[in-house]
Amino acid sequence: MVTERNAEQTRSRILEAAYEEIYQNGYQGMRIDAILQKTNLAKGALYHHFPNKLALGYAVVDEILMEHFHHNWKEFSSKHPDPLTAMQQLFLWKAESYRNEQCFNGCPLNNLNQEMAALDEGFHQRLEMAMEAIYQSVVTALEQGQAQGYVRADINPTRIAMFIMASYQGIMGTAKCMQAPELLSDLFGTLNDYIDTLRSQATAR
Repeated sequence: MVTERNAEQTRSRILEAAYEEIYQNGYQGMRIDAILQKTNLAKGALYHHFPNKLALGYAVVDEILMEHFHHNWKEFSSKHPDPLTAMQQLFLWKAESYRNEQCFNGCPLNNLNQEMAALDEGFHQRLEMAMEAIYQSVVTALEQGQAQGYVRADINPTRIAMFIMASYQGIMGTAKCMQAPELLSDLFGTLNDYIDTLRSQATAR
């Protein structure tokens, strides 16, 4: 059991180091040597868990990026039963968490979409699944919000969910391009103003 637990911890360390490398340098700029240096592991230990760089990159999408989304969404949706408020507070938290970034690298998922979706089918399939999972989570939240009376009954959750998701990716990409994370507060504030228009009359602020 100790050996199994240690193996799981080693695998997690590798994944976290790979995630950091990809976020800082992109997948194509990710260096195995840098991951080994961060984890203090021998190359054989890394290849025991991941046979090649591609498998490691896939695992970062499947396990790290999706876990981050599910963790954050669960945290904010548990605090705010109203899905519109949950989204707004999540966006404000994102803006605040990146405010003092010296080198703002944007959204990790969006970065990989731009870099790898058209270059590698394995990445494309995984990234598409990740985006679909996020999209469906927002659709479901809006539909539940309608059933609970938080969200206007006349909106189309599928169209609105895609618009919100695309807006988020565009905001993060714009702030990254301009290296201006301070823009996130204003841009997400504008998106949140739009989200307020989705409220039912009974719950409108």
